[in-house]
Amino acid sequence: MLVNRRGVLAAGALAVASSLLLGACGGSSDDDAADDSSKSSESTLTMWVDAERAPALKDAVASFKKDKDVEVKLVIKDFQSARDDFITQVPTGKGPDMIVGPHDWLGKFVQNGVVAPLELGDKAGEFEDAAIQAMTYEGKTYGLPYAIENVALVRNTALLPEPTSTMDEVVAAGTKVVDAGKAKYPFLVGLDPKQGDPYHLYGIQTSYGVPVFERNADGDYDPSKLGLGNPGGIEFAKDLAAWAKAGALNPSITADIAKETFNKGQSPYFLTGPWNVPDMQKAGLEIAIDPIPTGGSEPATPFIGVNGFFISAKATNALAASEFVLNYLSSEDAQDALFAQGGRPPALKASFEKAASDPIVAAFGAIGKSGSPMPAIPQMDAVWADWGATELDIIKGKAQPAQAWPKMVASVQTKVAG
Repeated sequence: MLVNRRGVLAAGALAVASSLLLGACGGSSDDDAADDSSKSSESTLTMWVDAERAPALKDAVASFKKDKDVEVKLVIKDFQSARDDFITQVPTGKGPDMIVGPHDWLGKFVQNGVVAPLELGDKAGEFEDAAIQAMTYEGKTYGLPYAIENVALVRNTALLPEPTSTMDEVVAAGTKVVDAGKAKYPFLVGLDPKQGDPYHLYGIQTSYGVPVFERNADGDYDPSKLGLGNPGGIEFAKDLAAWAKAGALNPSITADIAKETFNKGQSPYFLTGPWNVPDMQKAGLEIAIDPIPTGGSEPATPFIGVNGFFISAKATNALAASEFVLNYLSSEDAQDALFAQGGRPPALKASFEKAASDPIVAAFGAIGKSGSPMPAIPQMDAVWADWGATELDIIKGKAQPAQAWPKMVASVQTKVAG
């Protein structure tokens, strides 16, 4: 695949938490389980965060400590296990007060009743509309966004100075570079050896009129309408096979191999996100950011991933947690720091405007405006395995597109229906 501080506390948050005392304390690690007599008299919050983002939050934590005399413990948590551990631990009272994560965790969080709604009020207008949309589920907003990310086609301009627009043109241009002895691969995208990568390939797929789910009249994803079964699905599957046969999709190239290979100048194209750009620049590459190439007749619509902060439904310090998230993590300073740490375009408009002085950031942001938030509905968990495995088998030549794609759709429909 997927990546906030000042002013007066919003009235909605105060209403939700007005009866709570700042002297309560949330916990998330073994030493937090000590009895009240061992705790400091000052209030304490805990936040689960991955190692990459923790350094960017230190200034916000220090400001909150200085202003409110409330400590925020940043508990480093493995990203792969954070969602499920949060769902398991919050109901027991042992989870954190807050967690950092992508918006597509939201459906499971709401389904399990482990996150509290967040009243952004006028602050919502300070963020990109797509970011607020992603953090909204069944009409309620649950998270404060800080970054929007999506993939694009990164082009090595030393190998190919001019952009192309369709996937067939990309493959043809890349093949010419390979045939000229200037590169080893015409096109790169990382493929998981067991599950492929429907996330990265999704923008191309949507150009065939094949979203993963259709939307209802309110714009929400409708789990009863599986777009994977649309007529263009088989056409997309056939083109996957053709591009693989042409050497543009290689099942032996993982995400790490694709990154290393591109940074060595061995391919003109890499379908990836902004998280890989810093290492490209360190490698001395001159790059351009192109829109997702199309295969069908419709626009390419990549997934948008929105990262943000969620407050536990069982937070023992709900008032303090709300103030920290709404009034400290929403500031330009906090959002600027998170951008500087991870390179993901900020969700806060003011921070994005500054970051977009970099044409690479601006280009990713422009492409993201044409994207759609990854579905946060719980049924999405039932989609990935069959979808990715089928694409991988087609790319490997182990499955016939016209038979494999409808079989995959039927299997996913059964699983989604439960």
